[in-house]
This record gives sequence, structure tokens and C-alpha cells, in this order.
Amino acid sequence: MSFQLTVLKVLAGQPAGRASVAEIRQAVEILMSSGKDWTDRMKRLAEHAPDLNIFSAKFVLRDAAGWEITEEGRQFLAALQTAVAVRRSPLRSVDDPPTSESASVNATKLSDPPRRHRRSGSRRRRGKSRSNRRTA
Repeated sequence: MSFQLTVLKVLAGQPAGRASVAEIRQAVEILMSSGKDWTDRMKRLAEHAPDLNIFSAKFVLRDAAGWEITEEGRQFLAALQTAVAVRRSPLRSVDDPPTSESASVNATKLSDPPRRHRRSGSRRRRGKSRSNRRTA
């Protein structure tokens, strides 16, 4: 579940891996409403762990003070993120070992945001009576 993965990510980012339920709820709300990027990222991670239960797997411990990620939870999250990153990385030939130069070029390419293309052709201008705001 992407919700449980979000909880793991929140706890992994906390000092000592611990947070109150209210702190977790607030962080999860912010992340889940932050946009399509976060949602897509969690869906990709969730594809690799479809039956995840962070409590029965003992990745997160609960007590009266809040929730805490375990070392097993940190290891699981790291392995999951690595698996997704490897799956998304471009394939290279076995005969073509990576060089430091090509590795830095690939890293730059992966970190560059996608470019938006301008529309070709003319656009009509809005009249004075029309609002400049677009609606969803």
C-alpha cells in the first residue's frame, strides 16, 4: 500500500525514526496532497510490495508515545527504493563498462527536469472582459 510506504518514508526521515501519530498524520497529509509526483513515486514502490503490512512485518512499532521505524523497516525501505531505481535506470551494454565521465553525464540527465515545449502557432488574446485566470 502506498499509504504504508508513505508512513515508512515519514518515519525514516524523523530524528531517531520516531514520531507521534499526530505528527505522522500531518506529514502524510502534506505528502499525499503535494501532487502527482509523490503519488506516482509511491505507486511505483507499492508495485514491489503489494501485500505490505508495516505492523505485522514489524517494520514499525507502536506504543502510547507514537510510532517508530525499526532497523528492518529501514532496510526494507532502502532495498525497495534500490529495486525501483535499478528498474528505472537505462540499460547499458555489457561490453560498455561505465566510466566516471559517463556516470556523471547520466546522473545529470536523470536529475534534469523534463522540458516543456511551447505551443506552435498563434494564440488568441483574451478580451478585456475575460478573466486571465484559467479554471480547472
